[in-house]
Amino acid sequence: MTTDELKGLEVASEVDARGTACPGPLLEAKRAIADCPADGVMCVLSSDEGTIIDIQRWSKKMKYEYLGDLEDDGFWRIFFRKTS
Repeated sequence: MTTDELKGLEVASEVDARGTACPGPLLEAKRAIADCPADGVMCVLSSDEGTIIDIQRWSKKMKYEYLGDLEDDGFWRIFFRKTS
């Protein structure tokens, strides 16, 4: 997705894991995914760049759709869609 498309996404669930080192952001996303509706978009906020790869791998394993990431003033916004 393009930067503009990512910025325009309607996010169903957001996890703020800034300041948490790996694997903390991934573990927080795993806990929060239950509250995200099927086909909903989750955004993980993380200051650890390694989270991008962690979320990509986990999304693929869980058959979720990785949508992309945006760098935003010292942290990343990582987007994926929870598929049913």
